[in-house]
Amino acid sequence: MSVHEAVTRVHRAEWARIVAGLARRFGDLDVAEEAAAEAFATAVARWPADGVPPNPGAWLTTTANRKAIDRLRREKRRDELEQEASMGYDHEPPEPVGAIDDERLRLIFTCCHPALAVETRVALTLRMVGGLTVPEIARAFLVRESAMEQRITRAKAKIRTARIPYRVPASEDLPVRVSAVLAVLFLIFNEGYLATGSGPDPVRHDLTSEAIRLTRLIRSLLPDDGEVAGLLALMLLTEARRAARVSAGGDLVVLTEQDRGAWDGALIAEGHALVRERLASGVAPGRYQLLAAINAVHTSARDARDTDWSQIVALYDLLFRVDPSPIVALNRAVAVAELDGPEVALATVNRLEAALAGYHAFHTARAEFLRRLGRGAESKEAYDRAIALAANPAETAHLTRRRDQLV
Repeated sequence: MSVHEAVTRVHRAEWARIVAGLARRFGDLDVAEEAAAEAFATAVARWPADGVPPNPGAWLTTTANRKAIDRLRREKRRDELEQEASMGYDHEPPEPVGAIDDERLRLIFTCCHPALAVETRVALTLRMVGGLTVPEIARAFLVRESAMEQRITRAKAKIRTARIPYRVPASEDLPVRVSAVLAVLFLIFNEGYLATGSGPDPVRHDLTSEAIRLTRLIRSLLPDDGEVAGLLALMLLTEARRAARVSAGGDLVVLTEQDRGAWDGALIAEGHALVRERLASGVAPGRYQLLAAINAVHTSARDARDTDWSQIVALYDLLFRVDPSPIVALNRAVAVAELDGPEVALATVNRLEAALAGYHAFHTARAEFLRRLGRGAESKEAYDRAIALAANPAETAHLTRRRDQLV
């Protein structure tokens, strides 16, 4: 393994833990992020000559702590924090603060404070907890990188000036923040399931497994919250298909072509049980519950040809009432294509161009509909645009293969 690969792997595994520990110790997200970044930069500079240490995570943690202390000293501020941090790194951790003792969960709830706008909370947490880069987050929000950088910078400044505490809030305060926390975990999971970063892995299991772990913790805090249960079900039903998601050659395998025998039956059973539990509650479902129900229909079919597309379209109709976004409309159109044909679906998708022109899945859907209608030249053009916008290597390989099959 090259030094670059070692640093990349450790970054994925350790970034959030190191940032969370620094944030707890120093109470400043700027200090936490910049010290962690400096530690990884030092690793890139020193490991080629010194070799990868036996415990890379511990090396980075110690280095990041020292970088944070150095910064506080240089800026001559927070003397009390400097004095505490300088006493060494072997002292016992503080007592748990809030409803649950989990470093990352505390950091998530800090970033998702109601004093911040919802989109800002999500973006900041993706950066600080998920370790996603600004370009990755900007793609998730379909905004410019410069605008996302400014949003994150302003959020950290507001946390600092408002002295927002680094803790999980008391149980009675959890519902106020939980919607933003769920949005964060959903986006972290999505980034892991179809990674858009520069790494070679099309699927980042470190992100998907961590998102599931944290969602389970939140469910233990809020067992009666339908959307928490819905998000957990959605993640489980999606994660169940991970082994069949990418071919041995590195191409994305779409849902209808996946080997269903490779799906994880235990995760599917758990996800289905959560969906049934929410249906039995009699409470109107929210966004994540409806998305989970759609995935439950897909994973209930033994063969793609057995999929109940009419039920899926009906669920998308309900979802659009809850979340009338162009992406929901796009996904509904894909289901409509299976039920009513590609011509009807294409007419719907074409009306979304103004909103989704920069979104690769929009052009992918158009390419597939045009292909089925025999309009090869237009389909090829749509594939070209999708390839230019796609950031996942497996998806790019799949789209390129589909385009090159056109006569």
